[in-house]
Amino acid sequence: MLEKEFQFYLDNQKELVEKYNGKFIVIKNNSIIGVYNSHSEAYNNSLKENELGTFLIQHCIEGEQSYTQTFHSQVIIHSIGR
Repeated sequence: MLEKEFQFYLDNQKELVEKYNGKFIVIKNNSIIGVYNSHSEAYNNSLKENELGTFLIQHCIEGEQSYTQTFHSQVIIHSIGR
């Protein structure tokens, strides 16, 4: 689901960042169908003419941070002696 849109972003990231740095781009069928200042703006405007699940909203910035996230958790494991 949306693999080809994401691959399009990866394949063209350098050129897209040069053109749309910091913007939220909407990709559908290997084309940019919208450029917005915020994720919510991209989402709301894209839904006006496109079905949910048919487009990808991508923050257009340099590097992997535009498509990866790191989650931190503080887990404590207690060992109870028997």
